[in-house]
Amino acid sequence: MEKRVRVLIDCEDAKGLVYKISKVFYDRDLNIENNREYVDKAHGRFFMRTVVTGDFEIKELASALKKVAPDEANLQVVEPKRKKIVILVTKESHALGDILIRHASGELNADIEAVIGNHDTLEELVCRFNIPFFKVSAEGMSREAHEAKMMKVIDEQNFDYIVLAKYMRILTSTFVKAYAKKIINIHHSFLPAFIGANPYKQAYERGVKIIGATAHYVTDDLDEGPIIAQDVIPVNHRLEWKEMQRAGRDVEKIVLSRALNFVLNDRVFVHGNKTIVF
Repeated sequence: MEKRVRVLIDCEDAKGLVYKISKVFYDRDLNIENNREYVDKAHGRFFMRTVVTGDFEIKELASALKKVAPDEANLQVVEPKRKKIVILVTKESHALGDILIRHASGELNADIEAVIGNHDTLEELVCRFNIPFFKVSAEGMSREAHEAKMMKVIDEQNFDYIVLAKYMRILTSTFVKAYAKKIINIHHSFLPAFIGANPYKQAYERGVKIIGATAHYVTDDLDEGPIIAQDVIPVNHRLEWKEMQRAGRDVEKIVLSRALNFVLNDRVFVHGNKTIVF
């Protein structure tokens, strides 16, 4: 029975790797539909993403690939499937609204299992798309106590990734470690220059000439996790700060969507504090 899989390999670089891996496919009469590879010469690391089709057993193929790959290689043979996401929000609607529309139109290769907010501001919007919304208020609670309640709701969902769609609370180390490499965040790219409230007004007053956004995996280092996608647009003195803010939010939506597309289609390798994106 014909199958289609993605082969993901991250290992120490070695001579002849591409040949050895390709021979495994050739010997099984598999067709390579797409192949991308990269060598990080500074760290001697090899990365490869290959899409193959044919009549084979996934376990047998994985076993054959492990035999030709270096020891301790990170190797996955995965069938393409729709992944599941949980979205965390506060009050801003632009990032969430864009994801909901892409999901409803079939552009998002994922199912939204739930939206969880520390306010109910966005509940009505979410309910229009027939997606469960859970409010977990943080009022009068410590960060740790609030996150414990959040984690209880999150763990009741079946999900692959957590998306922070302008979720405006700093996560504790406990939360981040519980979902390591599963949390994706979006924020403006003014950091660390303009920190705190109203960064677009700060940028306007400073006379910046470009604005942008960064999507990244969340780590213990605030807003410094491995970057998945970024983009910028030019601005000038003609824009008032609120116009700049609107333009910045558009960039945030696009960058988050791009990052999700990469992650949901198994195109991202994490290596230290950087990513290789195919």
